[in-house]
Amino acid sequence: MRRQGGMNRWLAGGLALVCFALLFVPGLFAPEHLAPPILDLAYAPPSQLPPLGGDSSGRPLLEYALQGASVVALPALLAGLLVTALGIVGGLLGCDTSQRAEAVVQGLGEVVGALPRMVVVLVVALLVPKESRSLLPIALTWAVLSAPGAMDEANAVAARLGGARFVEALRAHGFSRWRIYLFHIIGLNLRPVVVRQGVETVMQVVFLEIGLSYLAVQDTQPSLTHGDSEKSWADLLYLGYQVFLDVPSGHALALGLALVGVVALATVFVTSAVRAR
Repeated sequence: MRRQGGMNRWLAGGLALVCFALLFVPGLFAPEHLAPPILDLAYAPPSQLPPLGGDSSGRPLLEYALQGASVVALPALLAGLLVTALGIVGGLLGCDTSQRAEAVVQGLGEVVGALPRMVVVLVVALLVPKESRSLLPIALTWAVLSAPGAMDEANAVAARLGGARFVEALRAHGFSRWRIYLFHIIGLNLRPVVVRQGVETVMQVVFLEIGLSYLAVQDTQPSLTHGDSEKSWADLLYLGYQVFLDVPSGHALALGLALVGVVALATVFVTSAVRAR
């Protein structure tokens, strides 16, 4: 009987694809540099400078959104895929009869998990040469630091299945190793955990970039996540929050918050689409 309650999987998956497409595909068309300023269009609303209005110099906010997407898209997706892959490894180790590899991974996980994430991330960001700064090393560092949690959760799921005994039981029924591991273990049981962990990492990396860039903009310092010629979604929020200082930048704040909201919605939709049966 079909389970009642919750969003339909296909609908949730479709909405997740739409959200990710709205966020990341436009980054492929991001301009290398912002358009020249047009002071007569300073803080122009969308009705005067479609489709998203202008900044304090009359440059289109659409270019801010496009460049911000290009800054976060690939690093965030790669970080999410890395966490997902390591989570799968952790789950499969829980189905292995040998305990040595699992003990080594657990030991490394405890060491990595004990490290202060933000301190490690800032150290990595500062070690990257200024002319080569990008979000990618920061995102991958965050993924490595987040992986132990995903691996532990996936390992716990495998343990609840019965671990190696579950594998042997399916083999006794004539199932091949590929079907056991790819379909029954990864596809049916680990999928909700590892995909959720991966997409949450994508969201965390996006928010991390916004946070680091916002601090840099606020202190008029070079960004740690992108070049000086690029703009982040944090620039939209910084410009938008000036509306509370009687600056007519409410449209920038609305755009920045909308982008953040779409990232969060994408995470919710993906989690709903891959939930356990």
